[in-house]
Amino acid sequence: MQREGDFLESAEVFGRDAYGTPKAPVLDDMANGRVVLLDIDVQGAAQVRRAVPEACMIFVLPPDEDTLRARLTSRGRDDAIAIERRLAEARTEIEAAQAPGLYDCFVVNDDLDKATQSVLDMVNRHRRQAAEA
Repeated sequence: MQREGDFLESAEVFGRDAYGTPKAPVLDDMANGRVVLLDIDVQGAAQVRRAVPEACMIFVLPPDEDTLRARLTSRGRDDAIAIERRLAEARTEIEAAQAPGLYDCFVVNDDLDKATQSVLDMVNRHRRQAAEA
């Protein structure tokens, strides 16, 4: 699919896992007025921004590094080395997300209900602005 250009975005993560979002279903849903949520890294977001400039891009941040470390640890899926690798990657992603024009807003996930409401508010605001344009 990557060779054929069938991905909206694709990335290799941690040098071993390849991920991609098929383009056709996303663009079809958008054309039909549906909201499409993608859980992607900054590299993928940059690809989506280039392909779909009108997309509403929201970066979800942890409250702080200590909280992120605690969340990663409590999942019980990664050893200490993997957690440190993930934290380093998070630092890199947060820095890269600051690129001008990449994200429309940043939401701190310190309280799930508040963070969810912030994302919904931003999506609804974006949809209203697009309808008015």
